[in-house]
Formats: sequence, C-alpha cells, structure tokens
Amino acid sequence: MPLKRKSGNDRKVQLLSKVSLFQECNAKELAKIAALADEIEVDKGAVLTKEGSPGRECFVVSEGKATAKLRGKKLATYKPGDVFGEMSLLDNEPRSATITADTDMVLFVVDSRSFWGLCEEAPPVARKIMKSISQRLRRVEKALT
Repeated sequence: MPLKRKSGNDRKVQLLSKVSLFQECNAKELAKIAALADEIEVDKGAVLTKEGSPGRECFVVSEGKATAKLRGKKLATYKPGDVFGEMSLLDNEPRSATITADTDMVLFVVDSRSFWGLCEEAPPVARKIMKSISQRLRRVEKALT
C-alpha cells in the first residue's frame, strides 16, 4: 500500500507547471489542481496501472521512473514531470497499458471525483486540460502518418 507524505503546495505547483497536461493553466489554477493531488510513495516494482483494469485516477511523476507496456511490449518511459492515466480519468474506460515502477517513486495522484469537481467549479481549467489532451493526440497522430 502506498504511503502518503506531506508536501507543500508550492512544490506541487512548481512540478505541475512543467507538466504538458497543465501547461495552459495559470498559477491560481495550478494551485487548485495541486490541492487535489495526493502525494504517494511507491516501491520499485509496484504495478501502478494494469492493462484492462478500471482506472479512476491519473498520476504525475514527481520522483523516479516507470515503464509502460502493452501486451508485454515497451511503449514509454515516464520520468519526473510526466503524466499518465489521464485517459481513464476522463472516460473511466479500462487502462490501456500496464505501468510499473522502475525505481522507488513519488507520485501526485488526482482521482476522478476530485478532477470532475474541479471542472465543475472552474470550467476554464477543464477547457485548458482538454486542449492539452487534444494537442497531444494530434502530435501522436501526426507521428503515425
């Protein structure tokens, strides 16, 4: 079971400002997101997401490294400042990959309920995040053609 540890919001805001998913957000919006994010520690080897399993949160890597695999094939490596799990956060569909901690890690976790509460409270944040996701998908699509 991951352990929670206390962290100042300033540190969270600083990291979140470097995350592509939140690149459009201003400092006030980032502070709201940071307030929602729980900080957890996970051990090397921990399975963070499992392909096909339900997903109800997204993760931002604060410290450490993880690898995503689909049917055993390596897809990506995540390092500090990277985000994963955002698709399941948005659509509650099953996880598209298995992600395993390559090292001990510190992660910021935002659950679906908190995320959608923020979107209702601050619609501009939702629009900015949706824009970032759209841009990310377009880059992937372009790379595939």
